[in-house]
Amino acid sequence: MKILAEAKNLWMKLNLRGAILMSLSLQVFLIFFAPIRKRCSNKWIVRFTWSAYLLADLVANYALGLMTKAQFTDGTSESKADAYGDLMAFWAPFLLLHLGGPDTITAFALEDNELWLRHLFNLLFQLGAAGYVFYQSLPRNKLIVPTILMFIGGTTKYIERTRALYLASFSKFRNSLFTSLDAGPNYAKLMEEYTAKNKANIPVSIEVMLEPNLEPLDPEKEHITTNLEAGEVINAFSFFTTFKGLLVDLIFSFRERNESMKFFRSMTANDAFRVIEAELNFFYDVLYTKAAAVHCRTGYLFRAISIGSINTAFALFHILNKRGFHESDIQITYALLLGAVGLEFVALSMLICSDWTIALLERSEKHGRRSSIGSTFIIFLLKFKSDCSRFALHILHGRWSESISQRNLIDSRLRRWPKWIEKLLDLIPLGEFLEDLREFLEDLKTGRVEPFNHKLGELIFNKLKWKSMDAYDPERIKEMCASRGKWTLDKSKALGDCENLLLRTLDVDYGESLLTWHIATELCYSSTNGSTYYHRETSMVLSDYMLHLMIKLPNMMSAEVGIWQIRFRDTCAEMDKLISEIFFDGGKTNITKKDVCAHLLSVPTDVEPAIVKGNRVKSVLFDACILAKNLQTIPDKDMWEIMSGVWVELLTYAAIHCRPHVHAQQLSKGGELVTLVWLLTVHLGLSELFQPIEDPKARLIVNK
Repeated sequence: MKILAEAKNLWMKLNLRGAILMSLSLQVFLIFFAPIRKRCSNKWIVRFTWSAYLLADLVANYALGLMTKAQFTDGTSESKADAYGDLMAFWAPFLLLHLGGPDTITAFALEDNELWLRHLFNLLFQLGAAGYVFYQSLPRNKLIVPTILMFIGGTTKYIERTRALYLASFSKFRNSLFTSLDAGPNYAKLMEEYTAKNKANIPVSIEVMLEPNLEPLDPEKEHITTNLEAGEVINAFSFFTTFKGLLVDLIFSFRERNESMKFFRSMTANDAFRVIEAELNFFYDVLYTKAAAVHCRTGYLFRAISIGSINTAFALFHILNKRGFHESDIQITYALLLGAVGLEFVALSMLICSDWTIALLERSEKHGRRSSIGSTFIIFLLKFKSDCSRFALHILHGRWSESISQRNLIDSRLRRWPKWIEKLLDLIPLGEFLEDLREFLEDLKTGRVEPFNHKLGELIFNKLKWKSMDAYDPERIKEMCASRGKWTLDKSKALGDCENLLLRTLDVDYGESLLTWHIATELCYSSTNGSTYYHRETSMVLSDYMLHLMIKLPNMMSAEVGIWQIRFRDTCAEMDKLISEIFFDGGKTNITKKDVCAHLLSVPTDVEPAIVKGNRVKSVLFDACILAKNLQTIPDKDMWEIMSGVWVELLTYAAIHCRPHVHAQQLSKGGELVTLVWLLTVHLGLSELFQPIEDPKARLIVNK
């Protein structure tokens, strides 16, 4: 029995040491790799980050539980204050430090922010457990002072994380944006005076004086530097401060709209998207990192306390006489101390070199609180970041993935199971399970992506900028936001009678319109092989991107997509039937997308498909053929300009009608083009969140 007890004790010690070192390793992994998830849409990166995020808390809690159990086990022994107990008490606050997490990730998903109260309760519980471990080592603990210092540092970091979660929770975030209470003019007093003067036969009237609108954004007045990178960060922070209420559906005034519109209309497409990307980066930092908790006076104080206490604890342990401690335990302790100091140094470097520091220093100059040292420091930071970006991979310094996922309906149908396998799947009971397994394996693949290039950005920006020119009053803005291609078709000079095009764009639900235009775009693309119009390529990229959103991210699409799932399945079934009967049954196996498109365009479409099929079948395959044939009557150049414009409108419609929190969710998964377009539409005034809000001041005027 004694051997078993000793073996159990040895296992406990080894298990504890392994858990502590693993906890430290997870912290190192997260501080360096967690920021990658906002710049990379690779699913495996997201899954690894998610696993590390969950394991970090789990392992730290497990190690702390092992410590508590060891103290209970050894609590009746005579050597309660032995060297091992002293070191174990010293290790306990390191786990609090790890539970505080790195600055680069506090929440993996938005839902984690809503659990701040659970984290607060966990803080109290784990602090009590660590305190118990420390209490059991008293009074002869040789590491009392460094242990207390590590408790201060660990508790500070844990409080910092809990506060970051609290500030990012939607209820707190929304409440923080409300302005001070304003009851407006004193109505009762004003009416008493008005009535008294009327009774005295004194002619009086009420005049409402509206406060004048502020002047449009002026770079000189806003102290915006001419440096391009500094300008994009500072402008982005300014707009983030103004429009962060977008996440909680706050209303904005026309004054704010006009300022934003004037600024973005004066920019190039490339510069506009760079500002948008930087602004979304601020949104990401507030929701998923410690930025909001750190970049304030309280945050700076907490950071100074944690850095000071950890470094002091390291120095005290280093000069301490370590006689009686086991060599391997000393090495583990040094690893924990060096890890803690290193993590703090990396976090401090990230804090100093962050966009937040640049923006806050620039804002302090605006209020006359910055010296020439601050200006020099900003220039140094910008040069440092610029030099680093030249030697770093794109994935390490980009603000989003800059990739556009693609999904093509005809391609997906050509990659189906061979016909004999499909017949076999229909016969065996596991056929449906295997089909679901195939779809699951397909989801694990990265899929086809296209890079976001300046041509596509320029097309989107120019279309939205010119569209915003027509949005001059609330009713017109509402009409522009509801447009799904009508504005482009109405503006096109190449079109005569466009009723047929409008019919398949406006008189159907959004999902049917998108699917019809997707197939029609593919048909037109295959029949104009060799065309060099960049509108042709961008139309195809947007078409495949929108289908990807509809299939893989349906929550980002409009609520008006209708019965798109039934329509999509029926369209796929009709496509499969056509491919099977025309090609496979004829003995042809090497089928290309061009073959399928050529056959579809050769089918006579004199009668509307709905007349032949009725209302039960929801396929839009041959409706798309009719649309493609109508489009092909237009010269190629004009046709692709029209199609690109329609696709920009379909993309814009989805962006505007997607809930803001859904856009925010994608920021932690590499970002989406539709999210950038959403914020761009707001800055160009294409949002129903803008209302003519004025601040009236009423007074009595005695008429003579």
